[in-house]
Amino acid sequence: MTGGAPPRTVLVTGASSGIGRATCHRLATQGARLVPAALSAKTLEETRQECLARGADDVLVVPTDVGDDDAVRALFRSAENRFDRVDAVVHTAGVVSYGRFEDVPAEVFEGVVRTNLLGTANVARAALHSFGEDGGSLVLLGSVLGKMATPYMSPYATSKWAVQGLARTLQIEARTRRNVQVSLVSPGSVNTPIYDLAGSYTGRPGHPPLPIISADRVAQAVVSALDKPRRDLNAGPANLVMVTGFRLLPGLFDLLVGPMMRVLGQARSSVDPHPGNVLEPQPELEAVRGRWPHFWG
Repeated sequence: MTGGAPPRTVLVTGASSGIGRATCHRLATQGARLVPAALSAKTLEETRQECLARGADDVLVVPTDVGDDDAVRALFRSAENRFDRVDAVVHTAGVVSYGRFEDVPAEVFEGVVRTNLLGTANVARAALHSFGEDGGSLVLLGSVLGKMATPYMSPYATSKWAVQGLARTLQIEARTRRNVQVSLVSPGSVNTPIYDLAGSYTGRPGHPPLPIISADRVAQAVVSALDKPRRDLNAGPANLVMVTGFRLLPGLFDLLVGPMMRVLGQARSSVDPHPGNVLEPQPELEAVRGRWPHFWG
């Protein structure tokens, strides 16, 4: 850092896989002090080693359930005890379950909402308290499904619509706070393991619909939002087209989205009903990238 200033400290949730792990990698190349958090201690340690190898100044990993407010507050205390303060927070933790609404067990629906929505609220609350008078930058991960709807993903879409509303509320409230910025990054289909980790009650596993982008491309958008806050940064070449169709041509959208989801949004293979990683982590499937070809990034 120029002028002898210490490296910034960035806390990243969902850091054991996908976009969160890719974000840690990008921040590590900037020499940041990192606090990766996720449920899996094993893959967090892998993330720590990867970040140190990429040039991170220091890395403190803290296994954390973001749906547990006490655990999130303990996470921030650990970060502050180690690095004195937290300069920025990136919240990417999220889970998915497929199925018709009535077929998804209540505990699985609630598990998705707990991680995706309550986890976002818990992390945002702790971040805003931690920033204090010095301020800081908070980046929340939304989704294109926070702006539109698709069948067989009601838990995820419900949670992400709520995250969109929470983010906008926080952005408005942040206008009265000095040096506090809140950004939302909304990806489309991303090549991460989240589809293999997802629960399914449709008889088929999840699959990212085209066009697919890389986790690193979304991480690039996330890191840019830390430095240049954005109200809502889309990370997906088809996001605008899909949302426009949903809003302006709702009848046609509703007619087409079901068949498209059955053909493009699920794999051809069969699978027994299961909760995936909604109720407990599956570290053996966690990685930066999924197994799908991506066309951007």
